[in-house]
Amino acid sequence: MGVVGKKQRSVMGLLPLLCISLFTLLPLSFGVKELASVPPRGWNSYDSFSWIISEEEFLSNAQLVSQHLGRHGYEYVVVDYLWYRRKVEGAYSDSYGFDVVDEWGRLVPDPGRWPSSRSGKGFTEVAEKVHQMGLKFGIHVMRGISRQAFDAKTPILDVTTGRAYEESLKQWRTNDIGIPERACAWMKNGFMSVDTKLGAGRAFLRSLYQQYAEWGVDFVKHDCVFGADFDLAEITYVSQVLAELNRPILYSLSPGTSVTSSMARDVSHLVNMYRITGDDWDIWPDVVSHFDITRELSDAGMTGAKGIHGRSWPDCDMLPLGWLTDPGVNQGPHRKSNLTPDEQRSQMTLWSMVKSPLMFGGDMRQLDESTLKLLSNPTLLEINAFSSDNREFHYMSSGVYGQGRKLLPEEKGASSATQMLRLTSCEDMGTKNWYTKAVEDELEQVCWKDESNVKKEQFCLHKRKLLLPMGEETRYKYEYDGKVQLLEKNVKGSCLIASPNQKVASKDINVGMFSPCEWDSNQMWELTQNSTLMNSYSGLCASMRGSQAYSGSRIRAWIAIGRRGEIYIAFFNLDDKKVTISMSIQEVKTVLPSKSFSACKCKEEWTQKDFGVVTGSFSAELGIHGCALFVLSCSQG
Repeated sequence: MGVVGKKQRSVMGLLPLLCISLFTLLPLSFGVKELASVPPRGWNSYDSFSWIISEEEFLSNAQLVSQHLGRHGYEYVVVDYLWYRRKVEGAYSDSYGFDVVDEWGRLVPDPGRWPSSRSGKGFTEVAEKVHQMGLKFGIHVMRGISRQAFDAKTPILDVTTGRAYEESLKQWRTNDIGIPERACAWMKNGFMSVDTKLGAGRAFLRSLYQQYAEWGVDFVKHDCVFGADFDLAEITYVSQVLAELNRPILYSLSPGTSVTSSMARDVSHLVNMYRITGDDWDIWPDVVSHFDITRELSDAGMTGAKGIHGRSWPDCDMLPLGWLTDPGVNQGPHRKSNLTPDEQRSQMTLWSMVKSPLMFGGDMRQLDESTLKLLSNPTLLEINAFSSDNREFHYMSSGVYGQGRKLLPEEKGASSATQMLRLTSCEDMGTKNWYTKAVEDELEQVCWKDESNVKKEQFCLHKRKLLLPMGEETRYKYEYDGKVQLLEKNVKGSCLIASPNQKVASKDINVGMFSPCEWDSNQMWELTQNSTLMNSYSGLCASMRGSQAYSGSRIRAWIAIGRRGEIYIAFFNLDDKKVTISMSIQEVKTVLPSKSFSACKCKEEWTQKDFGVVTGSFSAELGIHGCALFVLSCSQG
């Protein structure tokens, strides 16, 4: 616990560090292989080990990934969060005082769980062993700086000199750069933002990522910086640092709570993959939560967009298959996935059709044959890596049945809009509809103007007068000048928050929640001159736009074109009853008007039913939460 290695290094001792620093800061050559040219694949420790994984357990899993999944393109093995936390009594996911911090305020591996990290080696030996297996090594990191390092008031390493960072005749320390009011909403005892406007703040972040490069890290999962926890300033600067290092490091963002296409556009060119929902666990509602957002991002052209040193991909999160643990516990793998076989096939099929990264989360030491077959299914992996024009289509055939009843014409492709509070980029035109309204007793409300329905009662929140804490008037007045807190009703004590105060699953409603009022940027809002309502924690703006939800048979359909011209069509049954689906070749042509064909060879992947040459229609029965995947090879005509 606390800071290790407090003794200041000598100048001679810093020479090797400085030499390594200068080498790792050299820009990448133009000949570097493109990063994430296809959606990345690999294994992550979180779903099976939470935070407690040891070096021995990690390397055992990595070896099995190499033996069983490496040939199928699974190349990254990633240590998820809290690898620096001592596994002792009292330590848990949001505990304080149990982390191992070096003399520069940087987190280093817990030597109790990672014995090869002793003597300042960090993850160097682990990375070398992973590389010898033919794999790439990744780690999870959090936003900004740890609260423990902030409180330790350590010097900050200046990687350009190898000494403590100095500016304006001052030696800067960790407590000078952290922003306690911008603590991670769901890990407040753990981490806070760093002020990237300060040279010392930027120097600290650079020292972190340079150290990761020196360890041999190939993949960084940066958490509590995206979605409702958006920190574009830190993402932008970290991306700049990674671009300047002489080591290609794949850059991943998390979590994806409340992501919109506008937010995705803000970051896609800076990263290689970014989460698009909250945590995905082994329950069907979590799988279902991915359909709307993947459609939105596909329609916005975000799939495989330009990224840092390559491409970027919307990330549906890990695949919770095989042997797992539970969220946030101090326990390793102890149970099987709760998803049924049909649900597992549906999840893997959706992840492949939308071209999400494929990161397996189960314990490799207990990998069963059915899970291995699903993860290595050649048709799914072909679609995931090499298909194009992937999109959901809303053309519902007259041959789609639910419990023996044809869909009525007005039900086909029907949609409904639900008004809900959501966060998005402030550049989104849909955010500029907020205004102030006076009410009785000199009170004010902040309201949303729904221009699509002027007769509808306006959504309003009550302003709460800010009462500055005793002794902190100057500091807080500067930080929150012009900001307000918002109450659901004209009552005290419960304020609107932008980001959940705990980790949430994909299925959970993530915005529009209230918590006890406190001095926290997560609860501070500003009504700007251009009529946006901006949150101080994330810099995102609130909107009340409707969220489209497709009704009817609860069947979703995706289509993609293979690299050899084959057509992939997937149907998903989101309902709690079996359905039979049917589609004709003419209807396929309606979905693909640019294609010209009259007949197709057709095969269904999961039943392996071969329909032969089809000129009419093809059909399949979908089990509860099941799917069908048709592969069509069509002749021109």
